[in-house]
Amino acid sequence: MPLTKTSLPEVCQALLYPRSIALVGASDDAKKTGGRPQLFLRRSGYAGKVYPINPRRAEVQGEPAWPSLAALPEVPEHVFVLSPTDTVVDTVRECARLGVKLVTILASGFSESGAEGVERERQLQAIARDSGIRILGPSSLGVVNPRNGLVLTANAAFAEPDMPQGKVFVASHSGSMIGALVSRGKARGVGFAGLVSVGSEVDLSVGEICAATLDDPAIEGYILFLESLRHGDQLQAFAREAARRGKPVIAYKLGRSSAAAEMAATHTGALAGEDDIADAFLKDLGVARVEMLETLFEVFPLAQKIPARQSKARRVAVVTTTGGGAAMVVDQLGVRGITVQVPSEATIARLQAAQIPGSAGRVLDLTLAGTKYEVMMKALEILLDAAEFDMVIAVVGSSARFNPDLAVKPILDSAGHAKPLVTMLVPDAPQALAQLTQAGIPCFRTPESCADAIAAVFARREPGVPATAHMPAAGATRALSEAQAYELLDALQVPHAPAAVFELQTQQPGALPFAFPVVAKVCSEHIPHKTEVGGVVLGIQNAQELATAFSTLRSNLAQRAPGVPCSQVLVQPMRKGLTEVLVGYRIDPDAGPIIMLAAGGIWAEVLRDRSIRLAPVGLETARDMVAEVKMLQTVAGLRGKARGDLEALAQAIVNLSQLALRPDLGVAEAEVNPLMVLPEGEGVLAVDALVLKPL
Repeated sequence: MPLTKTSLPEVCQALLYPRSIALVGASDDAKKTGGRPQLFLRRSGYAGKVYPINPRRAEVQGEPAWPSLAALPEVPEHVFVLSPTDTVVDTVRECARLGVKLVTILASGFSESGAEGVERERQLQAIARDSGIRILGPSSLGVVNPRNGLVLTANAAFAEPDMPQGKVFVASHSGSMIGALVSRGKARGVGFAGLVSVGSEVDLSVGEICAATLDDPAIEGYILFLESLRHGDQLQAFAREAARRGKPVIAYKLGRSSAAAEMAATHTGALAGEDDIADAFLKDLGVARVEMLETLFEVFPLAQKIPARQSKARRVAVVTTTGGGAAMVVDQLGVRGITVQVPSEATIARLQAAQIPGSAGRVLDLTLAGTKYEVMMKALEILLDAAEFDMVIAVVGSSARFNPDLAVKPILDSAGHAKPLVTMLVPDAPQALAQLTQAGIPCFRTPESCADAIAAVFARREPGVPATAHMPAAGATRALSEAQAYELLDALQVPHAPAAVFELQTQQPGALPFAFPVVAKVCSEHIPHKTEVGGVVLGIQNAQELATAFSTLRSNLAQRAPGVPCSQVLVQPMRKGLTEVLVGYRIDPDAGPIIMLAAGGIWAEVLRDRSIRLAPVGLETARDMVAEVKMLQTVAGLRGKARGDLEALAQAIVNLSQLALRPDLGVAEAEVNPLMVLPEGEGVLAVDALVLKPL
């Protein structure tokens, strides 16, 4: 039995299926921004009631106008506020008083415009919180549902008639992008199941809106155009549920800058740039993040065929009727870290037995054999059945345009195979593209978008265990002393070097529970970065040198940190590993808890060689993180060099990431830097740690 509109969540009903709409500030001039929604609704055949609100006119665009919301014969389900910024708060307050379910705000001039705008936004949030009314925007260009003629938008792009329908729902921070997607999509026969301009997310967010539509059977997937990860918890909840239901989510996110936070308190905060966190956030939630706008129109069929999963399988076969076209695809795949797999001996033998005349190197090139249906069909059958490939890409040359029966028809006839089959057409071949699209075969116009889509889909990871540790988006923190930080590591079973704590004023420290040489460090929660105040003395060989080190620490503190509370010194044995890494945990205000592994020492900030995941992680994911840090290849047995205990490192990553499941510990950031990687079988050892807790 199909799902009825009334059974959808209430917010979805008012957003996409409203029975009545009021346009506050409706203009009589259909060419103006305030006049477009009424015009578009009438042109598209929207069957609900539309109430233009304009106190200065008896008619708007030939229809009766109403002086106010209170004068209407009913309470509208959805109100679109088209009036100026300074009228918005009072209008929304009136909507709440009347019992309107949802209001969309076109105007800008809120938190992005200074203190006065921030106050306006605060008032909107208070109205929504106190009354239960839902708010879309501000800076929202509206919402479109092609299935019922709801073109409730001020976006001029929707003046174009005959909007095609599709299976994908679009939520965009940018209002102009919903129009751009529709016009570009129409040019290639791609339609959408709905489009929402989310704007500033003062109330309704991308995640909450999309989650409200998950039960709609007409929506099979989602496209997100993101400018930020505001309301990341709601976006995460939606993405997890979409992945569980097998509804692909594709994202195009602005802001690929790798600039680190300038005022970060830890290396973790500095190295884990905003976009790096966003990238890990999306991939760990099973979202395919694409780099090209073009890819948004072509990736969905591929994402449907390959669900997000933990498998690292990304072995690709390429068969082609044009050597140059295949070379472009192979090159673009290589740039994105995807290597075309060489056929196995068994596959080569099958190709030879079938008398496939093309060369069977890394690419099965059929160019010299001439393009023939039976040759391409047999080649596809063998490659699709070959166990060494996870995907087959068919690159077709000129025949796609002039003789599609030769190379495109065998692709169509192979569509039923369980293994993904992807096509890239080198010429402009609209007829062939339409046939492939109709058959549900992922097809691409350019090698760049083809490789972008494949890389984005392969990079998705099956969502893991959701975190339970959260904290406010902003707030001051306090540091623990290093000794207190080690107590936390003990609770998490992260190994650290043994330590002895003495009073700073001690003139002659007593016997140590470990042998010389040792290091002495000031130990205070008020001095998180000890080297900056001369708070570390290395290579201490005996008791006399240890006493001298205490004196040096007292002198350095008096000169470089006068008045800073510090009463203890921490002493540890000098240890040396094969290499050093940084393992850091922090709660990002948008993405939530993350775990990061990075090259340690001076390389941490120079190379930015790191791997980031949402926390917590399991052992297999931690192993993946270890494999992604290039510096660690030097202790992976490369060219006979000593192997580090990378399995112990992976376990330490897992253990530290468990902070995401321990809200009782109240940790905002925890960083082990350096963590020494010892020879294989000897484990890892933390020799410094910094832990921050909210005040």
